[in-house]
Amino acid sequence: MLTLLAKIRQASDIRKEGMIPAVLYGTQIESLSLKIDLKEFEKVYQEAGENTLVELKVEGGNKEFLVLIHQVQFDVVGGYPIHIDFFQPSLKEKTEAKVPLVFEGESLAVSDLDGTLVKNIFELEINALPQDFPKEIKVNIDRLKTFDDEILVKDLEIPENIEVLREPDEVVATVSRPEKVEEELEKPIEEKIEEVEKVGEEEEIKKKEDKEEKKEGKKEEKEEK
Repeated sequence: MLTLLAKIRQASDIRKEGMIPAVLYGTQIESLSLKIDLKEFEKVYQEAGENTLVELKVEGGNKEFLVLIHQVQFDVVGGYPIHIDFFQPSLKEKTEAKVPLVFEGESLAVSDLDGTLVKNIFELEINALPQDFPKEIKVNIDRLKTFDDEILVKDLEIPENIEVLREPDEVVATVSRPEKVEEELEKPIEEKIEEVEKVGEEEEIKKKEDKEEKKEGKKEEKEEK
């Protein structure tokens, strides 16, 4: 199990170089204000994510907690963590969580037929004991060989002790056909120019005909007088 070392953060503490503020809370413990080494946290967070239990050791109090990295706030510009929420769940009660889907493998419909992989679901809602939470669920796209193939929720490999909170027939991924180029875009430039010129000639002929009609009308008026 991954382990993090935390120190109690005093109210007078300011953000020090290499340390970030954190808070620990849970249903059966009092909240604690902590500070964590940034580099150590980034290593653990990269491996554990937000669904894997982490052993949090609090320095000085000789206390250890099994926690989830519940929420992480990041700096908008730098992208590094600036605050962490640790949550200690009950290990005897099932709870809901969202697990990311990781797509792997190669689809023949994409590589050989120039199709586009369409991901309809990016994470899966589950219900399980915290110690059974998977970090991720893998989706093998090798089975997508034609445009008619699809991967459904029920096709995913899910451990028996995890309840999936989605309909079994929901589509996880498919491959769409390549888009057809419009015929108009395929016409040669010369052909398009000829069409424009033809329209222009027709308009000129119509103008001449209108002038002739007006002249004839004036002649008839003079003759009547």
